[in-house]
Amino acid sequence: MSHHVHFEHSLWQFPVLLTLTLFLAASLYFRGWIHLRAPSAGAIPAWRAGSFFLGLFLVWTAEGSPLAAYDHNLLTAHMIKHLLLMTFAPAFLLMGEPLRVLFCETSPFPQSRYPREFTRPPVQWFARILTRPAVCWIVSALTLVGWHIPALFTLCVGSTTWHTLEQAMFFGAGLLFWWPVIPPWPSTSTGPRWSMLLYLFLATLPCDILSGFLAFSDRVAYPVYLSTPRLFGLSVLEDQQCAAALMWTCVTFVYLVPAAIISSKLLTPRTLHEHDLQQSHFSGRQVSQNAPRSLEVV
Repeated sequence: MSHHVHFEHSLWQFPVLLTLTLFLAASLYFRGWIHLRAPSAGAIPAWRAGSFFLGLFLVWTAEGSPLAAYDHNLLTAHMIKHLLLMTFAPAFLLMGEPLRVLFCETSPFPQSRYPREFTRPPVQWFARILTRPAVCWIVSALTLVGWHIPALFTLCVGSTTWHTLEQAMFFGAGLLFWWPVIPPWPSTSTGPRWSMLLYLFLATLPCDILSGFLAFSDRVAYPVYLSTPRLFGLSVLEDQQCAAALMWTCVTFVYLVPAAIISSKLLTPRTLHEHDLQQSHFSGRQVSQNAPRSLEVV
């Protein structure tokens, strides 16, 4: 292990406050999840609870693990943190139905359907505006591109306050981006489900443009890395290309997963109905066009 790697490890300290905060969130969620497992309540599957805990762990990995010590020395480490905070962790957290579980744990009236605060017209109006797919896409795209402008990027490297704001905006933009795709309780999907395929496709464009620029550029995009210790034998330009390739491949494959799930749910009812029609043709039976389908789109 090189001298610089030893130096970076010496900078890392165990994040007590962050760890306690995430542990408290995990404890509240676990208690609420146990309460919802009662026969009279709508139980949340164990895999959703596991998704929430995994999301918390990914947040800790990005902000509290030794990975954070390499952020200002390697663009690849910065890109890993960006992917964890904006792409992976928010998706897993939303799959865990956190609002439903945490409200059940903290509400004195668990039998009520919605929190009182959620039913106020100003709150509902603001939530509808904020969680519109167009707004979510714009916010996530501007956050991604804006914080990778060289001037702002350099500002974050030299300032703890700006760096914290950047990470918080990455995480918040990630939650907004995944909200239309994985609408958590009590929100519901209002538009046609097929529109999420277009939404996910358009979401790849800002990532493709940024990663393509970083990958194929023969110039260093962020000169601030020229003055930092080089780690793992990577030059600044090689580090830049590695970060771009990581972003390009991860985002492409991650967005393909929900797109494939949505497509299968959209196509399955039609496929099953056509199968029923074929079976009725061979057996001589007539199947009504209004006959119930074997599987409903969730």
